[in-house]
Amino acid sequence: MSTSAETAITPRRLPGDLAMWFFILAELSVFALLILAFAVAQVLHPQMFSEGRLLLDRSTGLAMTLSLLTTGLFAALAQEQVRQDRPGRGALFLSVALLLACGYVGIKLTEYAHLLASGLGMEHNTFFTLYWILTAFHFLHVLLGMVILGWLAEGCRRRRYDSQRYSGLESGVLYWHMVDLVWVLLFPLVYILD
Repeated sequence: MSTSAETAITPRRLPGDLAMWFFILAELSVFALLILAFAVAQVLHPQMFSEGRLLLDRSTGLAMTLSLLTTGLFAALAQEQVRQDRPGRGALFLSVALLLACGYVGIKLTEYAHLLASGLGMEHNTFFTLYWILTAFHFLHVLLGMVILGWLAEGCRRRRYDSQRYSGLESGVLYWHMVDLVWVLLFPLVYILD
């Protein structure tokens, strides 16, 4: 019979690397300031923001949301596969995640092209100035996230990650979840809420 002193307690640990958590916190702080600026401008110019939203396609925003969230799901599934010592499957799931992220990029670039062709560039009005700043800043984070997903997939293929070594993989997946989180806030703020 073992006593509680003999029972080994596995200490809880923060997933990923501490440096990634600091980076994510810094990025979330910048996004929070931009979102606050958008919200304040909306209070000051409610009619302009309402009219601006009517010029955006909500179904496009929803499609981008589903693309990013599904990408996050496959990244999380890849992480679980690696934790179970199946890095080959992890690489497959990360490759699917990367393809889904490409879907987001394609949709976003199409939306940008449509808005520019309609004369709704950054200088059109305050709504579109903030729309372009917020969504372009997020778009850059998506592109970086795609590079990270590709790097992680290659790392899984080369068996750099396994059930004992996956902190780097966790960090990359955490970054992608930050990208997801920010979009889940941006989508209703920019496309829906009046």
